[in-house]
Amino acid sequence: MQNPDKKDKQIETGKVVRITDEKFVNLYEMHYLDKNGREKTWAYASRSDPPKAQTGRFEAPDAVVIVPFHEESGKIVIIKEFRIPLADWLYGFPAGLVDEGESIETCAKRELYEETGLLLTGICRISPPIYSSSGLTDESVAMVYADCTGTPSSHAAGSAEDIEVVFVSAKEAQDLCVRRDVKFDVKTWLVLEAFGISGKI
Repeated sequence: MQNPDKKDKQIETGKVVRITDEKFVNLYEMHYLDKNGREKTWAYASRSDPPKAQTGRFEAPDAVVIVPFHEESGKIVIIKEFRIPLADWLYGFPAGLVDEGESIETCAKRELYEETGLLLTGICRISPPIYSSSGLTDESVAMVYADCTGTPSSHAAGSAEDIEVVFVSAKEAQDLCVRRDVKFDVKTWLVLEAFGISGKI
């Protein structure tokens, strides 16, 4: 039987040391005691200085990920983008960092246009801040499910990013999700799989 007090025990956090000095993201080392009282360290990346584990400020997302449904075509919009850490192309959704003082809605509208040339016409729902790689970073994103219109252009706002806009039907989503020769952002794969089954976002 599980100890009823075990679930209430929290890892005790100690000092946090910044170990890099970069402009957009840095590496930090957390010193802490584990549940058995042993001293440990954990290195992770953060866009915040100090990082969120130190300030406790987890309420605002660092970025938005837009899940756009194109009204005219009845297809979901994804992007194919070259990602340096993978040295390869990745299927993902339009996304970007939230500027200081910017709302999630404004950021989603701006990023969708910058990366695809499409116009956001309505927002269906917005997720709370969620985490996709919490062992490596405290970065969070808000998933913004939206309707959009227009003709795609990956350099609508003079973006230097290497992006290809792709429209995907439910059947195409099913076919894409079983491929082993392409790379996916985890959030994109999950949404595409559900879209392939239901035809809805």
